Amino acid sequence: MQTVLEKRTFLVLLATITLLFAFILRPFWSAIFWAVVVTVLFAPVQARVLARMGKRRNGAALLTLLIGFVIVIIPVLALLGAFIAEGVGFYARVESREIDPAQFIDQIVGAIPFLPELMVRIGIDTDSIREYLSSSAVAISEFIAQQALSIGRNTVSFTVKLALMLYLTFFLLRDGEKLVGMMKDAVPLSENRKQLLFNKFVEVTRATIKGNLLVAVVQGALGGLIFWLLDIPAPVLWSVVMAFLSLIPAVGAALVWVPVAIYLYATGAWMDASVLVAYGAVIIGLADNILRPILVGRDTKLPDYIVLFSTMGGLSLMGINGFVIGPLIAAVFLAFWNIFTNDISPDTDD
Repeated sequence: MQTVLEKRTFLVLLATITLLFAFILRPFWSAIFWAVVVTVLFAPVQARVLARMGKRRNGAALLTLLIGFVIVIIPVLALLGAFIAEGVGFYARVESREIDPAQFIDQIVGAIPFLPELMVRIGIDTDSIREYLSSSAVAISEFIAQQALSIGRNTVSFTVKLALMLYLTFFLLRDGEKLVGMMKDAVPLSENRKQLLFNKFVEVTRATIKGNLLVAVVQGALGGLIFWLLDIPAPVLWSVVMAFLSLIPAVGAALVWVPVAIYLYATGAWMDASVLVAYGAVIIGLADNILRPILVGRDTKLPDYIVLFSTMGGLSLMGINGFVIGPLIAAVFLAFWNIFTNDISPDTDD
């Protein structure tokens, strides 16, 4: 009786101190999460570097971190700087009426002779549409500018979190195997099941991150490239917007380039509009269908409706990190339940 009471008391104290420790780390959850993400993505690189450098784990971890910094961090920082500049500039142009959505509506309506009469017949008030688009454009551009300025104002906080992320990533790369072993020892399951769960977690984590983030980055970059080539204003800004929208099924980058193509057609830029439509449908559209099976694999691909709900839920609860954390939690949730039904459920238990 004393032993049972002692165990229960210890478990309560363990849960309490764990929650308190998690609460202390709350301001740095983003840095910790992205450190884990970078570690999982670059673990194969760390293994190859370590194989060549022998037992020099510090040197291997440092070299892997440097590779990740050059490949990921520097391009992201450069993109972030351009996003801030273009976001603030876009808001200024909307505020000064240099960009006026109401004029876009007038140009589109004027370019299609039968459209005004058709809109009157079906009861669409063009004045209300103009007013709505103008107010929406101001609100959206103001939101983008606020986010951009917020990043700029919080440069010190961002720099500290980036430094902490890189610092933690180094130790996770260096001591990853030891930490995984400690976590495995703490899980009260058989060795085979622990290994199965761990392998599935790593597989789904890596596949989800690559499948969501890299495909979104590629689609955003392709969209920004064609906008830049066609001399459409703020290509970097729209590139980032298309990348975020590409994370959400049933929305995607088409929500940006299709209206732009319609506007180009309406203003007589037939060649540019046709190029944008062909490029968007073939290059941007097929990037997801071609890259995702390669990066993710067909077995780990989440259904679109689960990705949609988990992405939107993660975004509403956790902000920008939720774009990744939401689908990741959903993927791991399905993986664990799949393992349970196939291997650990009472009907199949040994």
